[in-house]
Amino acid sequence: MLALITQLFPLWALLLSVLAFFQPELFVGIKGQIVPLLTIIMLCMGLTLSIHDFRNVIASRKALLVGVILQFSVMPVVALLIALLFGFDAELTVGMLLVGSVAGGTSSNVMCYLAKGDTALSISMTAISTLLGVVLTPVLVALLVGQSVDVPVQSMLISLLQVVVAPVLLGVGINYFAGGLIRKLDPVLPLFSMAAIVLIVAIVVALNVDNIAHIGGIVALAVVLHNSCGLLLGYGITAMMGFDKKVCRTIAFEVGLQNSGLAAALAMKFFTPAAALPGTLFSVWHNISGSLLAGYWAKKSLVETAAASPEAGSKLASKG
Repeated sequence: MLALITQLFPLWALLLSVLAFFQPELFVGIKGQIVPLLTIIMLCMGLTLSIHDFRNVIASRKALLVGVILQFSVMPVVALLIALLFGFDAELTVGMLLVGSVAGGTSSNVMCYLAKGDTALSISMTAISTLLGVVLTPVLVALLVGQSVDVPVQSMLISLLQVVVAPVLLGVGINYFAGGLIRKLDPVLPLFSMAAIVLIVAIVVALNVDNIAHIGGIVALAVVLHNSCGLLLGYGITAMMGFDKKVCRTIAFEVGLQNSGLAAALAMKFFTPAAALPGTLFSVWHNISGSLLAGYWAKKSLVETAAASPEAGSKLASKG
């Protein structure tokens, strides 16, 4: 039952978004809770990680390195190109770049598992990209739009340390010292994360009622295109590099599914509600597209192909 409720995340996000659109007064008053809600999400993520997950970095270092490079190159560049293609103003451009420059979303781990990907690699990539994103997210946004928009790099860095690194490391520590208790809570943790994300989405929708009415459609189209490019390029580039299908599926999800809740929270804290609109729409859409793709891949036979190297292939194929 709990798993079904979690899997229906896109539905809950959509329903609460509709409620927030027509009754924004219900959520506008709690806009100050976005950062605490995000902290809850990152703590829950940390609780699901263990020291062993980080050790997988050594075993899967080649695939992980490629995936992280794609994560912080493909998505930011594609975000900027789409923003230019659609002629977005500075606020929406920053919003698109924040979505493109944050780490992979935790939903990628679930989608990877459902799609018969390399779950251990997925978890490792999410953990490493989350930690690297603390520095790379503000730096990438500043590099790509810093000439036209004032990007508070130092403030964003400090905020990310507080909201991302601290709760994640706290969660890992709690998992290490109280692993038995955490395993009992495993079925419930996704519900806390889902509820927090849905609330963030609803708050941002409530603060953007006018913007959604006027430009919501075009931003939604941009978000769908951004997500699709991430999934396609994540899979296509790794396939051309010779990785097996299990790894290609994993990296596709890691590249295409972003921590858009974090992007929306950063946009609200350092920019404007309009800048949070791409992150909000991405939060809903990437769970829909990810679920559909995971369902499709789950039905497809997984035929291993030659990996980039015999050593990497033997290690990577043994995971998941």
